[in-house]
Amino acid sequence: MAFLPGSDSALITEKAGKLKFWTPGQASQDVAGVPTVAYGDQGGFGDVVPAPDYAASKMVYLSWVTAGPNDKHGAVIGRAKLEFTPGGPALQGLTIIWNQAPRVTGQGHFSHRIAFSPDGQYLFVSSGERQKFTPAQDLTNNLGKVLRLMPDGSPAPDNPFAGKAGQSPEIWSYGHRNALGLKFDAQGQLWDLEHGPAGGDELNLVRPGVNYGWPLVSNGDHYDGKAIPRHATRPDLAAPAISWNPVIAPGDFIFYTGQLFSGWAGQAIIAGLGTEGLVRVAIDGEKAREVERIALGKRIREVKQGADGALWILEDGERGRLRKLTPAGGIGG
Repeated sequence: MAFLPGSDSALITEKAGKLKFWTPGQASQDVAGVPTVAYGDQGGFGDVVPAPDYAASKMVYLSWVTAGPNDKHGAVIGRAKLEFTPGGPALQGLTIIWNQAPRVTGQGHFSHRIAFSPDGQYLFVSSGERQKFTPAQDLTNNLGKVLRLMPDGSPAPDNPFAGKAGQSPEIWSYGHRNALGLKFDAQGQLWDLEHGPAGGDELNLVRPGVNYGWPLVSNGDHYDGKAIPRHATRPDLAAPAISWNPVIAPGDFIFYTGQLFSGWAGQAIIAGLGTEGLVRVAIDGEKAREVERIALGKRIREVKQGADGALWILEDGERGRLRKLTPAGGIGG
């Protein structure tokens, strides 16, 4: 979900392939011109983010999964102009600007989250390791990485591995698993929120050129019970600011900047799938600590902040709802 700048309207992706235009108090509309997505397991429509110059360009960025030969899949990012035609909202001139590579079998761990740098100059993308483990440590590909691109999808020219033979010039950081959150804080620092295996969900402060350890280390273990060395065993690899075991199974997250929820400014508000609510986390320099869990009784996929400081959340699942949260139990349908 993304609010459109200068508006209380929002765009909402639905995993199976619909893009909704929503305005409070009105029925949502299907946006025309959306791509065909490869829907299944964790694959489908992903993120939606307005361009930094949306007020002038009306451009929006979207991520989705596409299928290729031999049952291989990969995420892509495209951009298009959002037009309001007599027939309703529509994407025009949709163009793919980035491809997850290589395409591999399976339909898990795409990540495909999008974040623009605060100055609007760079496009950051989380690219999952596609449940294949070792690509996250392989600098020749863009799987299991956080990438820094130009707004047209090309690699940023001064990335850590630019100009190094056999290494992807897109890479900003590596050793990531499945990052479903990618956000800048008020100080301009980039953070990612990752699903761990059986334990070990992580919130990381993302630094250029740094290795975050997956699958060499984790604060969780493999699903079959096989142990993974802990972060503490490898001080040469970046440890998370906070990790969870048992997992919270996070969705997206925000850094709260409003005043409506007193004392929350600067904190990370995490959508919890496994916890069926929100997880509030305070940032202490390069570390973090959990402050509160807010039970909502549903798997929460997305959280966004409205202009008035209220929180908007998207439930996960076929009967998922968009809900508005305000203090003192003010939960809207």
